Amino acid sequence: MNAFLILMLRLALAAAFLAGLFGQIMIAPNSLAEELHFMYGPDMIPLLVTAAILGVALVQVVLVAGWMLLGMIAEDSIFSDRAFRWVDVIIGATAAATLLSAGIFCYVLFADSNGTADEMPLLGGLGSLLVCGAAGTSFAMLMLIMRGLLRKATELKTEMAEVI
Repeated sequence: MNAFLILMLRLALAAAFLAGLFGQIMIAPNSLAEELHFMYGPDMIPLLVTAAILGVALVQVVLVAGWMLLGMIAEDSIFSDRAFRWVDVIIGATAAATLLSAGIFCYVLFADSNGTADEMPLLGGLGSLLVCGAAGTSFAMLMLIMRGLLRKATELKTEMAEVI
């Protein structure tokens, strides 16, 4: 792969990681907490803010794994057992984030028993969680397919190395 392209991808991964870090430190505890207070009341704030921070952390785990895989591509060692570990990290973090969004979806859906949340923001939040869950499930399945393709390519490369 082109060294310039790897550099650009790494810059994009670093920017996304730093944006997530900013969101975890500044946005979630301050702005998100304030917005959630108006939408859902004070009871749900600690759980939802913690879930938001954890969700961003899981995305950052995927970004770090992508960084490591880019490094393996640059070293021309992508067809090794180390690559499978990083792909498994991506699948695991994606599955965890999907389960987190599904859990928060269920909690938000059933926690507002006294009807304090406004209907439209509640529906928007639930819709967003539903989209996150669907996107996470799709991405995890795609990564499982890519893992299978990586396994096959690794086997073929090993066979070719034995023949040569």
